[in-house]
Amino acid sequence: MDDTLAAARRWYAEDLGYKVPVLRNPKLIEAFATVRREQFVGPGPWSIISDPYSDPFLTPDDDPRWLYHDVLVTIDASRNLNNGMPSFWARNFDHLNIAAGEQVLQVGAGTGYYSAVLAEIVGPAGRVTAIETDTELASRARVNLESWPQVDVVSGDGRAVDVGEVDIAIVFAGATHPSRVWLDRLVEGGRLLMPMTDDTWKGFLLHVVRRRDHFEASSIGAVSIYPCTGGRDEDAARRLHNAIDGLPLRNLPIRALHVGEPRFNDSENVWFSGPGFWLERDPPC
Repeated sequence: MDDTLAAARRWYAEDLGYKVPVLRNPKLIEAFATVRREQFVGPGPWSIISDPYSDPFLTPDDDPRWLYHDVLVTIDASRNLNNGMPSFWARNFDHLNIAAGEQVLQVGAGTGYYSAVLAEIVGPAGRVTAIETDTELASRARVNLESWPQVDVVSGDGRAVDVGEVDIAIVFAGATHPSRVWLDRLVEGGRLLMPMTDDTWKGFLLHVVRRRDHFEASSIGAVSIYPCTGGRDEDAARRLHNAIDGLPLRNLPIRALHVGEPRFNDSENVWFSGPGFWLERDPPC
């Protein structure tokens, strides 16, 4: 059975490589081929959602090969909480082009599956600090990740815990505004990826790169995701909904992120502002 599962994981990882596609970092494929997903989603049978718009179904048995497809796996149906879609996170990881030895902050570890994938990518010389606000999930993640010494699981508020300088900050829940800690702790060239979502849980993926004297910003696509504890502002959510309504979410007209409130003479350049930050409009060519 071990050989059969290894072959299933390899097929799954290679399939993700073609589907995403993985173009920047082939280590992603090796990471998905290595980590045992069944270790992170509890015993089967499992409730599986084959795509985000379909109804869940219960697998007829506990064969782990059910898990080695591009599917959501239910963690807690009462909270609509799932082990996320592998192609979605593979695409995000590839866009960030995470390198061996980098320091990664993961906000929203869940039960730790994607923490393990990140750990495989950064390798033993890197570090993943996986923060989870739900104490029960954090406890499960800590047990699940014992085989990866380069992962620290922290039970706490992912918007407030200061883990020092990081190369990557990646947020696994939807917010209306970034935490100042995420921005302040990025090294030069460091990357932040966070879902910016309205009150329907829908929005776009904000990609930020820290330069010496500014933050570059862009959207890399649409997202629908579980909300971030402590990262929601109702007024900002409504304004964000209005700002993105009807727009192609991969090509939003933004170019930079600024910390603080926009000044009066910035008003024409503001595309969106939220608590403690604003996004600068990319002027048309």
